[in-house]
Amino acid sequence: MCSTTGTGTLPVAQDNRQAVRFTKNSRFKVLDNGRLRLPKIGDLAVRWSRTLPSSPSSVAIIRDAAGRYFASFVVQTSQDETLPQVEPEVDIDLGLTHFAVLSDGTKVAAPKFLRRAARRLKRLQQALSRKQKGSANRKKTVVKVAHAHARVADTRRDWQHKLSTAIIRDNQAVYVEDLCVVGLGRTRLAKSVHDAGWAGFTAMLEYKAARYGRVFGRVDRFFPSTRMCSQCGRINDKTALNIRSWDCPCGAAHDRDVNAAINVLAAGRAESRNDRGAQVRPGSVPAPRGEAVTHPDAACSMRRVEGISVPSGGEDVKA
Repeated sequence: MCSTTGTGTLPVAQDNRQAVRFTKNSRFKVLDNGRLRLPKIGDLAVRWSRTLPSSPSSVAIIRDAAGRYFASFVVQTSQDETLPQVEPEVDIDLGLTHFAVLSDGTKVAAPKFLRRAARRLKRLQQALSRKQKGSANRKKTVVKVAHAHARVADTRRDWQHKLSTAIIRDNQAVYVEDLCVVGLGRTRLAKSVHDAGWAGFTAMLEYKAARYGRVFGRVDRFFPSTRMCSQCGRINDKTALNIRSWDCPCGAAHDRDVNAAINVLAAGRAESRNDRGAQVRPGSVPAPRGEAVTHPDAACSMRRVEGISVPSGGEDVKA
């Protein structure tokens, strides 16, 4: 991703970004002096973040809400980026007190970028609310607010890239729990959940694992990783979030997060051996005819669903 400067009328996107794409037919060109030549716009000064590995087939010019311009190129590369194999396998238990707890006992503190910038953001939002709608001062303040939020997002993204790259580089297999981020975003912890950015972090782990030849797996969110004893396998009663350690009747003492990470690692290994990552939880089975309220005289034919012979009627079935 490379930042650029320039102007132009661009179509508005749903996330307050504007973008336009140029293909080879438009005859854009990367000049020898490092500038980018675009049709009907001219030569743009570019601050390159990396060297292009091959000739680009297209370029997208993106303008974000803060008024910054980026150039994203599509290139083709045949370089093998597979990393040498290593022995360690790790699970990551994501949380709010600690952003990540690894199954080897490593704890990564939650940086809380949004919380740290809350005072500045509050002051800018208050200044924005006092500006008259439609005025030039209000437009300037809108850009300042956008810059402040962009700084938080960029800092979080940079930190997550560094952490995910280090984890993928040092481990052959990485497993995470499939959290329902959308659901957690509706609770009283919504601000902290969105500040953590779990979904973006796991997405980075997934595509980097595919790029560098590592194994990545997600464990079912309904797996009782927190309540299960990693020593004896006993599933205990639910505990409040403020209880960070507990003792199992078998005599084992557990740190809540470390124990969950160990359990998810074991579950991830089991799923990876089961049809290369297939879900351990059994798939859905069609309800019997009596439960499906199918008319008994309906014409039926036999079909197979996941290897099970079940009747299917010619009418819609209401469960």
